[in-house]
Amino acid sequence: MTTPDYAAYIASLPRVLSGAAAIFRDAEGRVLLVEPNYRAGWALPGGTIESDDGETPRQGARRETLEEIGLDVEPGRLLAVDWVQGVGRPPLVAYVYDGGVLDEEDLKRIRLQEEELLSWRLVPRAELSGYLLGPLGSRVLAALDALAEGTGPVELENGERVV
Repeated sequence: MTTPDYAAYIASLPRVLSGAAAIFRDAEGRVLLVEPNYRAGWALPGGTIESDDGETPRQGARRETLEEIGLDVEPGRLLAVDWVQGVGRPPLVAYVYDGGVLDEEDLKRIRLQEEELLSWRLVPRAELSGYLLGPLGSRVLAALDALAEGTGPVELENGERVV
């Protein structure tokens, strides 16, 4: 049971948005990107973590992947965490997980969430910056580096490594 004072205290705390996404690759190492219909640029499959409902970042990445591309894949290891300042919105904490390598059968099973997505494509690493705007591009490249190096998750602020 919470007291009115405690509830008022909680209501007074700063707000932070949180999101989770997965990096999927094909056998050639190209990254799966989706094209949202509600903003410019492309993205990884992922979205907002439903933290008010008790969802964790890992659960959010899995749910959003299923909703957006129709694949129910348990996320692999955490690759990056990014603190992104916002203009006209609270800061965002973005979690990026390893989605694994998709084979031809997996790619054939992709079904886009038509309410939010226009298309999907596989993009070579060298071309990612042309698709991913702002800190998202740097975040994805840092996550791919962590994946290739086998290192732990990278800590980012606005897409840039902190240490």
